[in-house]
Amino acid sequence: MPSSAVLPVVPRPGREERLSSWLNRLALFYAMPVASFLEYCSLNGADIAALEWRLGDDEAIALATRIGMTVDELRMMTFQEIARHARPMIYRGGGNSCPVCPPDLRRKTAAFPWNFWCVEHNVRLIARDGENLVMKLPETTLTSLDVNAHQGAMRLAAWAQGKDTAAPSVPQHLDFLTTRYRRPRSPSFESPRPQSTPPWPRYAFLLVVPEYDRVAPAFDRPVRAGVSSLTRGSLLQKYALTVALGRIATDPVGHVASVLLASDYDGEEWLHQTLQTWPLELLNRIYARLYRLRAARRNAAEREVSSWAAWKEHKSQNPDSPSLKIVRRESQNHARSRRPSH
Repeated sequence: MPSSAVLPVVPRPGREERLSSWLNRLALFYAMPVASFLEYCSLNGADIAALEWRLGDDEAIALATRIGMTVDELRMMTFQEIARHARPMIYRGGGNSCPVCPPDLRRKTAAFPWNFWCVEHNVRLIARDGENLVMKLPETTLTSLDVNAHQGAMRLAAWAQGKDTAAPSVPQHLDFLTTRYRRPRSPSFESPRPQSTPPWPRYAFLLVVPEYDRVAPAFDRPVRAGVSSLTRGSLLQKYALTVALGRIATDPVGHVASVLLASDYDGEEWLHQTLQTWPLELLNRIYARLYRLRAARRNAAEREVSSWAAWKEHKSQNPDSPSLKIVRRESQNHARSRRPSH
């Protein structure tokens, strides 16, 4: 039955522990079913999972009185700081896990799809299906990428709490990163991917994070648009998107211009539509950089053509030069090898 007496022994919550995790551990400590424990704390009929999302004032006071903690300490274990627009992204279940933490302790940070490290042990988290980033990328590569991943995670955390005021916004960045810059690419003959499967989509973030593009399996290619991209997909894909966000937020002009440079006609149209909501001053800088990149590519191509023409003219004036004899000999051998045998 409900009681107002303070529990005699209350194990302290772990660092960043979720309220549902801690209440489960308290119920286990007192050898009580969770529902009975909540009833004992004057929370009869409460949903333990819902409490960490909607902990009312009366519920918080009743629980704080029974456990001997302050209301603020209890609310620190909830997701009250997460704004409504970001709540669908948070794992309602266990989320990713730390290989060092006790299996019955679940931390808030492990529920964020943009976090890949244990806040207590600073080791890489493992996905619920057992996926580990080290299985896909070398540790040296991950260490290098972690710099941008931390930048992207900080930006996402600020956005999730409604504190991100930078422009372009996180949704605008993710809209661009998940836009296709080219028509789908068919798999090469060297690829282990079955030839009967659909062609690979070419998303902008694949150019921003080529390290992911080189190792991502075929089933990892489809990506949802915008912020929804972080609610589905593998641990590796979410890590790559977080890295891409960190990189493009640090240098939007350079990365966006490079993606536009590599796009085909359709892809450029799709990217232009996505960029329409970006700040005009930033767009002017991006298109100015794109103009310079295209001019440099065009000049390089013209220099290559001019060099080839000059070489041909020089060789035509010096037909007995050793290099030309080698070219002639190789051409004759190639033509001889193509003759049909009788």
